[in-house]
Amino acid sequence: MLRLSLSSLRRRRGAFAASFLAMFLGATILMAFASLLDTAEGTSGTAKSTLTTMALVVGGWGLVLVVFAVTSTLTLSVRQRGAELALLKSVGATPAQLGRMIVGETGGLAVVAALLAVPAALLAGRGLLGMLHASGQVPDEIGYAFGPVALTMGLGITFASATGAALITARRATRVRVTESLMAAAVEPGGLSRKRIVGAVLFLALALNLGVVTATMMRGAGTDAMATSGQADIFAAIGLALLAPLIIRLATGVLAGPLRRLGGVAGELAVTNLRRRTGQMASVLTPIILFTGTGVGTLYLQDIENASMSAAGLAKTAEQKDIETLNFVVIGMIVVFTAIMLVNTLVTATTHRRREFGQQRLAGATPGQVLGTVALESAVLAATGVVCGAVAALFTVLPFSIARSGTAVPDGGPGILVAVAALAVVLTGVTALGTARRTVRTPAVAAVGV
Repeated sequence: MLRLSLSSLRRRRGAFAASFLAMFLGATILMAFASLLDTAEGTSGTAKSTLTTMALVVGGWGLVLVVFAVTSTLTLSVRQRGAELALLKSVGATPAQLGRMIVGETGGLAVVAALLAVPAALLAGRGLLGMLHASGQVPDEIGYAFGPVALTMGLGITFASATGAALITARRATRVRVTESLMAAAVEPGGLSRKRIVGAVLFLALALNLGVVTATMMRGAGTDAMATSGQADIFAAIGLALLAPLIIRLATGVLAGPLRRLGGVAGELAVTNLRRRTGQMASVLTPIILFTGTGVGTLYLQDIENASMSAAGLAKTAEQKDIETLNFVVIGMIVVFTAIMLVNTLVTATTHRRREFGQQRLAGATPGQVLGTVALESAVLAATGVVCGAVAALFTVLPFSIARSGTAVPDGGPGILVAVAALAVVLTGVTALGTARRTVRTPAVAAVGV
């Protein structure tokens, strides 16, 4: 199966691109922040505390998002290969052999991605330290170090998380029978597994618990309230992302009528695709929820804190400057990572539909109608993701506003939400339509033969 894994990697470079990029970016983030621990060696006092806090807090959340993103992209990749896996089963491949093939492919990708990420992590780590130098939080005489901690965490965690995600994905893909695999390849099941439901409930419960603690026990605690409220939106976004297949089915049921009336043939095709390709659409919805939820929540968190400081007529202390820097680093990391993953997932998912687009055109749909279908699907996904992300952000915004200002509604207005939502919509629409436009340039007959 090792030989088959290597052959599959060579022949299906495009299919593995999404997983490879997730691992590469994840390894870069992990090593960049872990290098701050190497840099902190030999230092003391405030500088060591700042470097260690940023490495552990931001790097820790980076790890959570990386594992989630790798699992999501691997699931999409394996789902797209449903027919191939079914054929391998039909010629005698056992579930254990298929599992070793998937894990072997993923392990090889993880090693290559982590090694290639080292130069990027070096540059990113130097940039982080330079930012801390410029803000005065770390003395200029402290030099940058990239050592064993960064390499061990980057290579080890990337490989462990990728192969762990592969084991979960492989177990799910290889347990079903051949006939079920072929049916799933044609029409994706939209149900939620018990583990997915349990995970969603757990993450949402954690987010709710943190929100309640912030609104009740952290009143008057100042910036300490960020320690509990700042995590709530990430937990809530992950919880809602786990429910993405169910959310898509509900959104499609609500919007099916308007889509058919306003979109005509394109609207009918969009409704059909959203219902038939629930799993694939859920993979696209996930980064939109994470992007919107964490971006909106963290930006409002800092905005509320700044407004509270201004209202009290207080100047920011060194600790508060550290926290503000940490928040903006979190925002930057999450926004960049989830934005790239959103674009990456959309390109992979849309390119894979070349055969589907060809079949629709052979059945009488025009290229314009195919593009209209993709536009409507993207609109539904973007709107649904923004709404879910906004809900996730409330787990942070409302409790923290109560803790700092005594009111649940912050004074900042809807500007932050509108800006983040607009960026999510633009990224989703431009990427999906741009990829679909290139895809439909392939003649229909040639596309069906792919």
